[in-house]
Amino acid sequence: MTDAGLDIRDAFFDELYDIAAADSDVLFLTADMGAFSLERFKKNLNRQYINVGVAEQNMISVATGLTLGGKKVFVYAVAPFVTMRCYEQIKVNISGMCLPITIIGAGPGITYNSDGPTHHAVQDIAIMRALPGMVILNPSDPVMASRMARISYESHYPAYVRIDKGRLPAIYSPGEEFSDGLSLVKRGRDLLIIATGLMVHKGLKIAEELKKHSIDTAVMDLYRIKPVNVSLLLDSVSQYGRIVTLEEQSIIGGIGSAVMEILVDHGTMVPVKRFALEDKYCERYGDREWMHKHYGLDDRTLLNNILAWL
Repeated sequence: MTDAGLDIRDAFFDELYDIAAADSDVLFLTADMGAFSLERFKKNLNRQYINVGVAEQNMISVATGLTLGGKKVFVYAVAPFVTMRCYEQIKVNISGMCLPITIIGAGPGITYNSDGPTHHAVQDIAIMRALPGMVILNPSDPVMASRMARISYESHYPAYVRIDKGRLPAIYSPGEEFSDGLSLVKRGRDLLIIATGLMVHKGLKIAEELKKHSIDTAVMDLYRIKPVNVSLLLDSVSQYGRIVTLEEQSIIGGIGSAVMEILVDHGTMVPVKRFALEDKYCERYGDREWMHKHYGLDDRTLLNNILAWL
């Protein structure tokens, strides 16, 4: 059973350890990137743990060969490095051959706030969404993170898992299957907030503040960003007069774009307001809370902007 107080990365890696302990064909490749729970993996399953060094492009090529040889491979690095730095290898090797390799990106959005634009993963959803066959998962709590390790292991398709760091409050109870791709974590009547990952928690906070203004707000967790469960999304959206999308990602190509594409393609006419990072590099430095305030994603600014839009 997953400890709801676990670091969200440890929840994923603890489950992956159990999987690998039972299946010697599971291999874990890292580009010199660690996590507390990986120490046990490295010590006890050392023949299944490979540190390729700071060489993400080579890691994808090695993973490709191992997968073609019958292994189930997970690769791990900082999110922008494991996606953008080796995008060509992912496109040709993993997506091009539809290999069931799981790419684990640590630190989505501005998790690594003080490390600057080189470490911010704010365009990764956009580029990974463009790859045919790529599944994109973004857990919002440790229970989901643990389950996503199992989902990735059982998948026959390439997957990209965006994992935050730190302890996030539990939203879900153990035993959830997370097969629908999205979940309504709070019901409401007037407005629907669609978020993913860390921002689901912010969406829940904003919903509570909107309640003080007599706005009954629902919150949806879009944890499978690709493929989106289109029918379930459209059914949910049809129950609300207005939609807000909320993400720690570029305004271009993220979940706001994905939701809008689906609504337009299906002729669903509903007002949508997207809240995300502007189309510019985040070149200011501070902790995550400060960064959110600077870029207009803090609770107060979001609340005021939503109220002004409504």
